[in-house]
Amino acid sequence: MKVVASSEMRELDRRTIEDGIPGEELMLTAGEGLADAIRLLASNHQLSDSPVLFVAGCGNNGGDAFVAARCLHEDDWPVECWLAGSESKLKGDALTHFKRMKKANVPFHALEDPGQWKHATACGTDAEIIVDGLLGTGASGEPRGVIADAIHFIDSNADRALVVAIDIPSAMAVRADLTVTMGLPKTDLVQSENIDFIGNIEVVDIGIPREFIEEAESDPDMELIHPSDFAPLFPRRPRDTHKGAYGHVLCIGGTKGFSGAITMAAHAAARSGAGLVSALVPENIHALVAPAVPEIMVHSSMPEGKWTAILAGPGMGRTATAREQILQLLETSRVPLVLDADAITVLADHIEAISSAQCPVVLTPHPGEFATLFGLKVGDVQEDRFGLAKMAAVKLGATVVLKGAGTLVAAPEHPLAINLTGNPGMASGGSGDVLAGIIAGLAGQGIPPFEAACAAVWLHGRAGDLAAAEKSQASLIAPDLIEKLPEAFRAVSCR
Repeated sequence: MKVVASSEMRELDRRTIEDGIPGEELMLTAGEGLADAIRLLASNHQLSDSPVLFVAGCGNNGGDAFVAARCLHEDDWPVECWLAGSESKLKGDALTHFKRMKKANVPFHALEDPGQWKHATACGTDAEIIVDGLLGTGASGEPRGVIADAIHFIDSNADRALVVAIDIPSAMAVRADLTVTMGLPKTDLVQSENIDFIGNIEVVDIGIPREFIEEAESDPDMELIHPSDFAPLFPRRPRDTHKGAYGHVLCIGGTKGFSGAITMAAHAAARSGAGLVSALVPENIHALVAPAVPEIMVHSSMPEGKWTAILAGPGMGRTATAREQILQLLETSRVPLVLDADAITVLADHIEAISSAQCPVVLTPHPGEFATLFGLKVGDVQEDRFGLAKMAAVKLGATVVLKGAGTLVAAPEHPLAINLTGNPGMASGGSGDVLAGIIAGLAGQGIPPFEAACAAVWLHGRAGDLAAAEKSQASLIAPDLIEKLPEAFRAVSCR
């Protein structure tokens, strides 16, 4: 999905209004989309009908908040709206929707004095969802006065309540769990330094004509991974189909003490729609892997098969034998090859084998593995994630998935793609093995490697978000992601 500057989004709004859609209607659509996003967030977190507090400014973000507050109130949600400022400062479309909100009898308070916000901060709130509608993309400079105090109030409650930001977190000072952005994602939302404030992103279609979006100026080297872009990769399956139509993925890895990695990777590949999955593991862990994934064919010597994708690395170990096995795969494979974990690390002095491979290669390093592969420090990687991901893709002639908060997918002749699903609870052992399995499962079905990687990181993060909403981030473990994959797939296919 295109990523645009805030100024370009304002231009799109202007053109749409001139084309005949009133600003009042655009704001109504935005607010209704915001209400829908809040309903879904609440449902996923088992917070339906929980108190929602809207903290609104006097600009258009406040107008979106007024619409959403009214919509939820009319659905009998316990809703309250606080205005940071005076009603007299409201104007235009925001004033129109403010009047409609008050007419609907939404509980409302105007907090015009900093002392009122300081008192509110000291007392806290029983709201379980707080909506930040203070400042939008047009704001500049440091927030002052009651706006600064309102931001402090929201952030002081962010540890005990879910925070939803409208369009963009106010002044990039509010730590949101979800940012509901209108029309198209904004450039500031995908910058690595802002990741901790953005949370997940939900993009609301507010009715901008498609031809205007196609004509909009955007960053040609950057895009946001969004399900609308990869949903066509999952067409309806024919009724008379069979398992052979969906590929045969071979997963290679595992060693004594690390049987779980290859087990989860193979399980994830199967959950991702592959028709057949086989696993090649050492004899000494065969008895552990085979019963753990009964749907997988587990072997201790190279089986015969017509593979459509190969995954290597999870739990493999960093031995000379493992290196030779990976080098042989790079030399002989003619189907997409996904290299994860140890399969990346053992190539630190042999990266030329990647660029000379005769098959499409996907690498899935975390920052430490990326640093080892290129002889860098982890801090160097984190400081220039965008630039280094692009560099690696071009240098290796491969698709590179640089994992972390805001996972990046880079490939030659493609814009850099950033993913904003996922959460800190996924920072636990095995999560990367699950992702590698999903990529291999999708690539094995014939989805091109770059597109397979983009779809996989979004689905992986979505599964993590669903699992965390149900179980909490702190208690999340990798098998929870596999358990939630079917629900994540529902977001892109009704079947």
